[in-house]
Parts: sequence; structure tokens; C-alpha cells
Amino acid sequence: MLSVREICKNLTPFAIKNVSFEVSGSQYFVLLGRTGVGKSVLLETIAGLIRPDAGRIFLDGKDITNEKMQKRKIALVFQNSTLFPHMTVYDNIAYPLRCRSPKFQIRQRVAELAEDFAVRHLLAAKPQTLSGGESQRVSLARAVASEPRCLLLDEPLSSLDTKSRSQMRALLRKINTRNRMQIVHVTHDYTEAVSLATHVAVMEGGTIAQAGTVEQIFQRPKSEFIARFVGIRNFFKGRLQEPQGQGTDTRWFTSGSPSKEGRIFDLSLSVLTDSSGGPGFVCVRSEDVTIGDTASRTSARNNFEGTIVDIIPAGVGVEVIVDIGVEIAALVTAESVKALGLGCGKKVWVSFKASAVKYVEE
Repeated sequence: MLSVREICKNLTPFAIKNVSFEVSGSQYFVLLGRTGVGKSVLLETIAGLIRPDAGRIFLDGKDITNEKMQKRKIALVFQNSTLFPHMTVYDNIAYPLRCRSPKFQIRQRVAELAEDFAVRHLLAAKPQTLSGGESQRVSLARAVASEPRCLLLDEPLSSLDTKSRSQMRALLRKINTRNRMQIVHVTHDYTEAVSLATHVAVMEGGTIAQAGTVEQIFQRPKSEFIARFVGIRNFFKGRLQEPQGQGTDTRWFTSGSPSKEGRIFDLSLSVLTDSSGGPGFVCVRSEDVTIGDTASRTSARNNFEGTIVDIIPAGVGVEVIVDIGVEIAALVTAESVKALGLGCGKKVWVSFKASAVKYVEE
């Protein structure tokens, strides 16, 4: 288990402050945050490239805070290639093995890794002849060859094209599950976190704003910053009303939300929550919002009539923006857009359940 405890590092003009988290078993742990928030500095501190000003780092119960990088049993793969340019792909992968394995074992292990990482046909090539995806696969093979207890990845997909990114995600999942290797992956792209992580920590202002499972972070964000950062479009500040009587588990949330024109629109939402009344915010994922020609005759408690103002192709599906006084985003399939004849200016109803509205108190 990797345990990071109250790590601090001041690097003007920014600093990381009292950062703590744990990665246990074969978790795939993603550190998510905007560029410049200190994610890479934290990763390099764990790897031993940077000494913290305060705090401790433990791996499998051993304090490695002051351990040399070479003795930490941690491998770090950067965003850009750090392969030795004068060596072939074979020699790069073999490099961590040379000091501890006989030649026949090195040949056997390099062949296995080359097969696993789909670079067998590149073993005689030099790094400068490789594509971005090929270079990253070789870098990962070299890192795994050192048999680390924990693999650190610094924005490993950001410089790859779409096809290479998809292939690399599949490869990273394979490393994590088959090798049962702890992975700490730094990124600013929340879609990477969704597709890869078992656990996520969101960094804000040099510290951990929220940590938990993917479901906890994306379905129950603890702050406005986290909700907006992870791509939740439907976000409203306001006040949760006190329960209206005994035996009720839904409350009304009222929000004086500004419209696109700057006018204040009084929005009231039915919310399923046991929280006490008071100021806070609610968020509704766009995939939980349905669109129809009429008001929903289902268990959905929130139904609003509005006008479609925009239709935007998304990574998966189509995002339909409906003006109900404020804008609500709904994620639907392309087939639904065609079947319902959705287009800008069309009057529609948007609906979502009270249980889909997530309330967070201030």
C-alpha cells in the first residue's frame, strides 16, 4: 500500500499543502486537477525526484520519504518520452534488468514484455523513429520491467492521437488488473478518470478537495468547483427548504438562478435527501435528464417545459440544451434526436427524478 501523509512542498508561486491519500491493493488511483495545481510535483515527490518540506511517504509500511529513487520500488512514466535515444527499443526495455538478471533471462523477459506491450516488431528500432503511441508503450514496458510495487503516470495520454489514446487506456487497464499493480495516474482530463480509475482525488489550490470512488466523485461532488470540473452542466445554487411534514423524504430546493439574459429565474426542484434545510447547491447529471413531447407520466417529480436552444454532439450521444428560464442540458442518443424531431426552437418537456438531484450543503 502507498500512503501519502500530509505532504507539503513550497515551490513559488504555488505550493502543495497537507496532501494525504492512500492507494491499496491493485487500485487505479487518478489525481485529477487543472494544469498548474501541483499534480506533477506531487508525483515527482512520491517518486523521490523532489524532497518534501514536510510529511511522510510510506510504501508497504516502510517509510521511503528519504529513500533514494532507485531503491523505492516505484516507477515513473512521464508525458513525453524519456527513452535513451542512443539505445534500441530492446536495450531500453532491458535496461532495468541488466544489474540483476543473467542474459538468457533478460532475453526471455524482454520478449515477454515486447509481446505484452505490442512492440515486438520494434525491438531493433531507435526511439526517434517511433510514433507517440509506440514510444509510450516502450516506456511502460521499461517501467514494468523494473517490477515496481507502484507505477506513477504523469499525463501519459495527453500527447497521443485518439486511436493511440484508446489503445493505451486498454493497455493500462491490462497492466492494472493482470499485474495487480497499484497505479497513480495524473491528468486534467476527467474522461480519463471515468474510463480508468477505481478511485479519484481532485486537487484544488494545492490540496485534495475530495477523494473517493469514481461514483462518489462524479455523482456526489462536495463543492461547486468539483461539480463544474468533472463536467456536470446542470448546477444551481440556492436553498433547501425544511420538510413540510412527517413521513416525507423529498424536499423543495429553490434557486434564484440567472438566465442567459441575466434575469433571475425562480427554479424549484424536488430533491430526495435527508439533509437539513439551508443554503447549498444541487447538480443533475445530463444523462439523468429525459426529453419528451409531453410532461413525463412516470415517477419523475421534476418536469419543465422549455425551448431547445442548442444541440451539441458529445463524445457519446448528443447534448441537447433546453431553456426553461435557465438552461438545462440533457444527454440523449442520436436516434432519439431523430425520432423526436429535435431541433433548435422546438418546444419540449424535460424531466428528471428527485433521486437524480444531488444536494450539497454549503
